[in-house]
Amino acid sequence: MSVQSPAHVAFSPRRVGAMVLRHWYLLSSSWPRVLDLIYWPAVQMLMWGFLQQYVSQHSGFFAQAAGTFIGAVMLWDILFRGQLGFSISFLEEMYARNLGNLMMSPLRPAEFVVALMIQSVIRLAIGMVPVSLLAIAFFGFNLWGMGLALAVFFMNLLLTSWAIGILVAGILLRHGLGAENMAWSFMFLLLPVTCGYYPVEVLPAWLQIFAWMLPPTYVFEGMRALLIQQVFRADLMLQAFALNALLFAGGVAGFLLFLKSARREGTLLQGGD
Repeated sequence: MSVQSPAHVAFSPRRVGAMVLRHWYLLSSSWPRVLDLIYWPAVQMLMWGFLQQYVSQHSGFFAQAAGTFIGAVMLWDILFRGQLGFSISFLEEMYARNLGNLMMSPLRPAEFVVALMIQSVIRLAIGMVPVSLLAIAFFGFNLWGMGLALAVFFMNLLLTSWAIGILVAGILLRHGLGAENMAWSFMFLLLPVTCGYYPVEVLPAWLQIFAWMLPPTYVFEGMRALLIQQVFRADLMLQAFALNALLFAGGVAGFLLFLKSARREGTLLQGGD
């Protein structure tokens, strides 16, 4: 009976670091990839920011709620870009036909997932930090002025984006690049019911039940409470963390099931449509 060495069994931060470094080299050597991380968040922030300026000049409520549009746009980008950064890094391996090599290496699935999570934070920082500075310069909206609340919002949104990213990665493993659109469109399915740009009570009563099942809904409601009422809703954030724990566990379980199915069906090394 063969005995595996500890390096092949234990979780290895070195292997995680190697994967992060591989994707960092890939990203830093391609200016179109870096530009894409900044371009779309900047366009969205400017578009909604100018719209907010117009509305605030013609409505007393929106003058009171100044910053909610830009805040919603930037928090939504954290959610969307966090998931997209995870999924794009995974897709890079599929495009390079490298998944088979990784799965045959000592790299464990958990290490692979952690490396993708770190890479999503790196990509998110490259896109959002310049955009947050543009928001200050153009509209006087300081995202960093939220202080500790921003850190709580950020962590909740990242956990949601990782949970969905992990699930999408599992779908891609099982169904190949034919399911690539899931990486780009999955999050947008949630956009109407996470209530980023309007309060939950705008939705029909039956749809509000579903909205309150999604962690980002609590974050956006908390953002509006902070900007309009200057109140930090810790209760909403705790509920969001609890739901995120369930969502993340579900995403991991789904990924493992899809990985097992991909190995059984022989689709792991194909990666095509």
